[in-house]
Amino acid sequence: MNGQIILFIIAAYFGLLLLIAWLTGNKDSNNDAFFLGNRKSPWYIVAIGMIGTSLSGVTFVSVPGLVRQIDMTYMQMVFGFFVGYIIIARILLPLYYKLKLTSIYTYLDERIGRNSYKTGASFFLLSKIVGAAARLYLVVLILQKYVFEQWGIPFVVTAILSILLVWLYTFRSGIKTIIWTDTFQAICLVGMLVLIIWQIKNRMGLDTSGIVQTITESRHFRIFEFKDWSSTQHFVKQFFSGIFVTIVMTGLDQDMMQKNLSCKNLKDAQKNMYSYGFAFTPINFLFLCLGILLITAASQWQIELPVSGDDILPMFCTSGLLGDSIIIFFTIGIIAAAFSSADSALTALTTSFCIDILGIERKEATEAKRIRMKVHLLISLLFVFIILAFKAVNNRSVIDAIYMIASYTYGPLLGLFAFGLFTKQKPVDHFVPYICIASPLICFTIDYFAKQLTDYRFGYELLMLNGALTFIGLWCISRTFVNKIPNKINRYGNKKS
Repeated sequence: MNGQIILFIIAAYFGLLLLIAWLTGNKDSNNDAFFLGNRKSPWYIVAIGMIGTSLSGVTFVSVPGLVRQIDMTYMQMVFGFFVGYIIIARILLPLYYKLKLTSIYTYLDERIGRNSYKTGASFFLLSKIVGAAARLYLVVLILQKYVFEQWGIPFVVTAILSILLVWLYTFRSGIKTIIWTDTFQAICLVGMLVLIIWQIKNRMGLDTSGIVQTITESRHFRIFEFKDWSSTQHFVKQFFSGIFVTIVMTGLDQDMMQKNLSCKNLKDAQKNMYSYGFAFTPINFLFLCLGILLITAASQWQIELPVSGDDILPMFCTSGLLGDSIIIFFTIGIIAAAFSSADSALTALTTSFCIDILGIERKEATEAKRIRMKVHLLISLLFVFIILAFKAVNNRSVIDAIYMIASYTYGPLLGLFAFGLFTKQKPVDHFVPYICIASPLICFTIDYFAKQLTDYRFGYELLMLNGALTFIGLWCISRTFVNKIPNKINRYGNKKS
C-alpha cells in the first residue's frame, strides 16, 4: 500500500478530530471550559476516553513486544492497576471534590504550605512532560520510519507536524473537547486491536478455538512468577508496583484527574473510575495475546523478529505479511493511541502551569485566557524538543523507560499526598523541596549499589521506596499539625487533635 493512501487516512482522521473540536468548542472557549469542561462531562464518555489516554501508543506497540522478554507477567501489574483504581475512587476523588479543586496540587498548598505546593506541581510537570513526550516519540518514530521517510521528510518535520495537529484541536476548549475526541480515539484503538487480531487469526488459518489453544499452549503464556525474588517480575513486586503506579500516574496526575473532575459530581466520577478500571484489564490481556500470536506466526513462517520488541507489531503490519488492509488498521490504531494520550497531557500541563505556577485564577478573565493560550503554545514547542532528545538518547523499551522515570519523579508526590492524608503532622514547609529532591537521589544510589553488590534487581518498586523515603523525611521535619477550624473533622478528613 503506497504512502499516499496512508497520508489520506491520516488527513481524514485528523479532519474528524477537528470537526469534533469545532462542534464541542465553538461556543465556549473560556478557561472554565478549557480546565474542567464546565463540570458537565458525562461520566461514561469520560470513562471511554480515559481508556485511550491510559493505553497510548506505547501500549499499542510496546506491550505486545513485552511478551518475548517477560511472557505475560505484565498482567500481574495490570491486576494491581485495578486495585489502585478502587483506592483512587474511594480516597482521592472524595477529597478532590470536597475541596472543589481545579488543580489537584492546590491541596498541598492548604494542607502543608506554598513550597510543598510548588514542589508537587513541579514534579508533576517534569514527570508528565517527559512521559507524554516519550509516548508520542515512539509513534512519531514509527510514522517517520514507515511513512514519511520514503518521501525524504526529516524526523524533526514529522515531530513538529504531529504536535501542531494536536495543538489545533485542543487550543480553544481543552478538556471540553478532549473528552469527546478521546472517546472517538479509544473506540478506534480498541476496534483496530480486535481487527488486527482477527486478521492474524485468518492468516494463520485458525478458528476461535484454535486461537485460544494457540495462546494457552504457548510457552509465553506464563502470567505469574512466584519463585524468583530477585526477578523484577516477581508477583509481589509487580502487583504492588501496579497499585502504586496507578495511584501516582492516575490519582496524583493532573492529566487523568482533570477528566474526572469535569464530571457533574463525585458519584459520577466514581462510576467513571470503576468502569474504566474494569475495562482496562481485558484490553491489556488482548494486547499480550496479540504478542503471543505474532511470535507464534513468526515461528511458523520462519520470520526473523526485530531486535527491539517495539518493532515487532510495526514490522508485521507494514511488511505485507498480514495483507495490505492491515496497514489501514495499524495506522488508525497507532494514531488513535498516541494522540489520545498527547492531547490530554498537553491540556493538563497547560492547566497545571497556569494555575500552580502562574496563578492565573487571580487575574482578569481576558488576560487569563491570553496567558493560557500562550502557555499552551510554549508547552507544545517543548514537546517537540523533548521528542528530539528522546530520539538522540533512547535505546530501551519505551514503556519500561516511562515507568522507571515515574519511579523517580512521582515518588515525592506519593510521599507528599500520603503524608497529608494519613498524618496530623505539619512539616516545616521551607525544607520540603530538599526532602523531595533528596529522595530520588537516594533511590538512585541504592539501586546502583544493589546492582553492583548483590543479585537483587529493583523494578518499579523503586516508586514505593521513593515515596516511603519522602514520607520519612517529611516526618523528620514535622511539628504537630493543629487545626484551628472549630470542627471535629477538618476539611482534609483528619480528626482534630
